[in-house]
Amino acid sequence: MASKKTHKRMTSAEQAHLSQSRYGSSSRAAHQAGHRAAAEPRTVRHASSTPGGASRSQAPSRSEGVEAYRSKRRKKGRGRALRGVLISLLVVLLGAGVAVALYLRDIDSRLNPDGAVSDSIRQQLEAVEPQQPFYMLLLGVDKSEGRSEDWGSDTSNFRADTIILTRVDPPAQKVTLVSIPRDTLVDMGENGERKINDAYSIGGAAYMTEVVSDFANVKISHYAEVDFEQLTSIVDTIGGIEVTLPVAVQDDYAQIDLPAGTQTLNGEQALGLCRARHAYDDYGGGDFYRAANQRMVIGAIVKKVLQLDLISMATTVSELANSVTTDFSALDIIGLAGQFRSLDADKDIYSGQTPTVSEYINSIWYEIPDEAAWQEMLERVDAGESPYSDASQDFTAGVAGSIGGGTNISDADGSEGGSAVEPSYTGSVSVLNAAGVAGLATETAETLAAAGFEAEAGNASDYVETTRVYYNDDSLASALGVAKTLGVPEANVSQNDGSYTTTYDVIVVLGTDQA
Repeated sequence: MASKKTHKRMTSAEQAHLSQSRYGSSSRAAHQAGHRAAAEPRTVRHASSTPGGASRSQAPSRSEGVEAYRSKRRKKGRGRALRGVLISLLVVLLGAGVAVALYLRDIDSRLNPDGAVSDSIRQQLEAVEPQQPFYMLLLGVDKSEGRSEDWGSDTSNFRADTIILTRVDPPAQKVTLVSIPRDTLVDMGENGERKINDAYSIGGAAYMTEVVSDFANVKISHYAEVDFEQLTSIVDTIGGIEVTLPVAVQDDYAQIDLPAGTQTLNGEQALGLCRARHAYDDYGGGDFYRAANQRMVIGAIVKKVLQLDLISMATTVSELANSVTTDFSALDIIGLAGQFRSLDADKDIYSGQTPTVSEYINSIWYEIPDEAAWQEMLERVDAGESPYSDASQDFTAGVAGSIGGGTNISDADGSEGGSAVEPSYTGSVSVLNAAGVAGLATETAETLAAAGFEAEAGNASDYVETTRVYYNDDSLASALGVAKTLGVPEANVSQNDGSYTTTYDVIVVLGTDQA
């Protein structure tokens, strides 16, 4: 039989030595060991002093080593929990990033549906460096269901009703909108002389961009096409827009009836205003007044969008994608809006239209560009100035709407102001009563005479609501003096186009606003 092996029981010192080698020591273990030493017989020696008097530290017991082990386990547990939280947060952030990317991709797909911004369009666009001024072409095409049903949805069946050449200047915080009348006669080379809006039906947006670029002699860097039928959703998404109408706008064709004054329009009303031209038949050239209102609506939308927070702006861009086709991406649009957060829409957006003369050729009305005036306007726009050098050039002012409440005139240094001509209080004036109020012309003539003018009273053939001042030849200074005396806005002063007598220096047509 094998002999039974006996095991010697370890002493406390040996247990402590084993625990120290396995788990290390701790101040708490040493403290506990001290208490145990006091309870043991005095014959047990736990520590001794070195010849120099230094004490050797007491090694922890087995139970103390276990406590140290548990402490380390708890620390490791807390570390694993923290890593779990960080990993979960990372997963959430990655998920959100993927969601944002998909959201932006969806918007981009609607801004460029089925590759509508073709390579032929992009070839017409000139690249521009960041933070540099650039030109952009805005096209308004009415593709309503009624028109599509009658003509078909092919591009060749539509013409651009609205053509706006836009200069965007981020460093200067300026935006300039110049409308080009759709009936403007231009030379399209092999396609002959035609109305400029024919370019869209001939070659779509690409050819339209090429023709406008040649006509204005500028390089166009971006393009956007707005479907008017969807304009309502944009305006409604931002909670409506505020506009000021100098005169009431009533147009059965556009299904609109708006009073004069400042008001907030919903999407349907904004669409009707952008379509209304017969409301201005009494003023002649309804397209010009409609174009001015369209620029006003665009300015009002820009003003409202720039007031939105980032989330609301992203929602608006998403809604915008349903009615706009453009080479801009969603991030491009949001980034551009961010650059213009400090834009004062009432002062920093200029507006005008190509100077033309109406001519009836072969039973068709055309707008013939005034080449000298057009070149002068383009030079001003390219220099960052307003399209007009003085208020009298904007003949739609006081009848159609305008962007902001300023004069839309800038000096050569780009600052705002009125005409550089000083008012004069001399000259002959014909005062015509177009308000239907007895004695109004006589009273007004007396007021002007007291100011230094030679004034005579008479009656106009038609009634008007807004008072206008016309001047002959070089009598602008006298006209400005008359306007200032009567409190007529400088924007309502313009040169006589032959509709009134040339016998007097100035003609005042009194509207009901002077009654």
